[in-house]
Amino acid sequence: MAGEGSKKIRLLPERSNVRDSRTQPLQQQTEFELPLEILEDIISRLELADNIRASAVCKSWLAAAISVRVSNKPPWLMVFPRSGKLYKFYDPSQRKTYWLELPELDEAKVCHAKDGWLLLSKPRLRKMFFFCPYTQEIIKLPDIEFSYERVKTAFSTSPKSTSCVVFSVRLVSHNMVSLSNWRPGATEWSTAFYTNPVGCHKSICSNLVFCNGRFYYFCITGWVGVYRPDFNTWTVYVIHRPNCPGAFSDRNWCTKKFMVEHDGEIFLILTSSVQNPVVYQLNQVSLAWMERKSLGGVSLFASLLSSHARVDLLGKMRDSVYFPKVRFHGKRCVSYSVAEGRYCPRNQIYDWGEIDHLESLWIDQPEDLSAFLQKSRT
Repeated sequence: MAGEGSKKIRLLPERSNVRDSRTQPLQQQTEFELPLEILEDIISRLELADNIRASAVCKSWLAAAISVRVSNKPPWLMVFPRSGKLYKFYDPSQRKTYWLELPELDEAKVCHAKDGWLLLSKPRLRKMFFFCPYTQEIIKLPDIEFSYERVKTAFSTSPKSTSCVVFSVRLVSHNMVSLSNWRPGATEWSTAFYTNPVGCHKSICSNLVFCNGRFYYFCITGWVGVYRPDFNTWTVYVIHRPNCPGAFSDRNWCTKKFMVEHDGEIFLILTSSVQNPVVYQLNQVSLAWMERKSLGGVSLFASLLSSHARVDLLGKMRDSVYFPKVRFHGKRCVSYSVAEGRYCPRNQIYDWGEIDHLESLWIDQPEDLSAFLQKSRT
């Protein structure tokens, strides 16, 4: 018995030591911390919102989260000069403005912008070409008869891609359209004429949107035209017009709405001078517009010549619509928070039908800023 008692006495200090180690401060228990490489690998798999939440755990998690945090970049607003050759580029995230002198754009009109490229035309010369403002690279297209006032044109992806398709819709008459398309390597445009079952007027047609391999063309009179480049087909569907905020007229409908594609979905932004904007999403199965009260963290950048969508933007840029207008001496872009139902700056309603939408557009940021900054002006 005495032997057993002495054995118990020898075990007591060992249990006491285990208990003391568990009460040590966390900073002294380095053997229980995840190695930084493993922690960074885990956090790098999180989306931006979860990355931000993880950074609040402790200092080591904060450092790891920041080191692997990847946020998206918003497009820049390109503003055309009323005279001269100096073009302004505004970065809404940094609230900085840069300039580029672009003599290549003399007498040219912008038709569309995507992937950092501009599609331009010179109607008088029947010329159309791609132009990258950051590299000054030009890609010429075959000549085409072009009436800027009656034609909507867009392209699917970068003109350097073999899958690029340039598509153009021209209203020939009230119920007839002319469709033209061009692909890299082609020496001429392919053109066909179609009769629409529902009439339309040029002032109430939308810009073109490329989504899920198709070009969409909307008319407020109640139809949507869908062009499939892979089959070279044009189909017209009857669709109910969404409710428009404020006063509506055929004259101002085109300049008061913006369309944008994001992740296979199409959004429509309707504005008014007397009410807040309304955002709709197209149900592509039932061909019906559904009003959105939240964008789920998506940011929309709206302009008539090009529109963009972004996710994983930092701060208050999420869940908002950004319009092609900069205020406060070029320091702040006008935006509208869909979730909060208000403009920023507050207590203002803008009449987007009164501005010239052909004077500005959203364009992707350049991948390499070094060359661009050498040409910037302060």
